[in-house]
Amino acid sequence: MDISLFGIFVTVAIAHFLALLSPGPDFVLVVKSAIRNEGKNAIGVALGISSANALYIGLCLIGVGSILAASVTIMVVLKIIGGLFLIYLAVQALRASKSSYNNFALAESTNDTSNKSTFLKEFITGFMSGILNPKNLLFYLSLFTVVLTPDVGFTFKLGLGIWMTVVVFLWDLAIIYLLSTRTIRSRFTKAAYYIDKVTGALLGLIGLAIVKSALVKQ
Repeated sequence: MDISLFGIFVTVAIAHFLALLSPGPDFVLVVKSAIRNEGKNAIGVALGISSANALYIGLCLIGVGSILAASVTIMVVLKIIGGLFLIYLAVQALRASKSSYNNFALAESTNDTSNKSTFLKEFITGFMSGILNPKNLLFYLSLFTVVLTPDVGFTFKLGLGIWMTVVVFLWDLAIIYLLSTRTIRSRFTKAAYYIDKVTGALLGLIGLAIVKSALVKQ
């Protein structure tokens, strides 16, 4: 891997992981499942969410890649849109009030061991949660505009897609095992507000950098 590809990989990997650190609907769903179900069944949610992410990544690679490669103008426009979307996520995170993070407490209040689900049901729930969230598609599109160019080979793109899918699964898996206990869950909830602010600011900087790179090449 040459230096330019390594730089692309690091940029995309960091932006992707920062997005995972920011608590959202999938986080709440994973925590609820971890608290209400045994670890084996809760893994279904993690697998469902990562499968939905994999589908969106595949669509970005196959459906969008050929269009971008054929038009420099579309490439620039999508880079700007993708960068602006990252900035939008950053603004949303920075504007959120502390009270909005109280919703994470809902997961803790559903600790009903008499109403456990099955692995398949949890998988479907996780998949539907990920696939019905349009922000996932837009986020991956914004990231892949950095690598969907004729200069970057398909093998590299595929490897990056597999990397992000695996990271999503492992992150959700870590949440299941680390945040299923009340003590750790409570501590993370208290820090979620500040984590969102830091990751939001960094995503905003990355979004600005993407927009700037697109405009400079014009």
